[in-house]
Amino acid sequence: MDQRPRNRPNRPEREEVVKDPLARPWVTPEEVKEYTENPNVKNRPDDKLKWDIVRAEAYVIKYTGNRFDNPEKYTEIPENVKLAVILLAEMYASSAATSDKNSGNYESESFDDYSYKLADTAKKQENIDLGPLLDEHIESAPRHAVNMSLRKL
Repeated sequence: MDQRPRNRPNRPEREEVVKDPLARPWVTPEEVKEYTENPNVKNRPDDKLKWDIVRAEAYVIKYTGNRFDNPEKYTEIPENVKLAVILLAEMYASSAATSDKNSGNYESESFDDYSYKLADTAKKQENIDLGPLLDEHIESAPRHAVNMSLRKL
């Protein structure tokens, strides 16, 4: 049996797969960890952070009514949209990490001379102030109705 190497046609080397700049996810778990200073978020597993990012992107899409998938309008996801997604994903990750530890949250507790009140630590999207980052990207859905203007005769 002949053990010589066969002459194989020159195959092009593997082409590097270029990611569509408008494809989701818009940010990576590494970007969220790089941005945050919260140790709970930095230590959160990447697979859980991916779900936080999915939730954040869904919120941004719902808030703006814009899927950011129109290549005529966007060549890539705007930086302020990415920042909004990072902020929301960080909030979701932080909230999940602290809610696991404080699952027995009490609004207030008292016993004889002792009283304890746990402040509401749940962060909300409204508190992050996403408006300045996202308002310019809000798209109103076209209404399929007749607009009438009336005037006095």
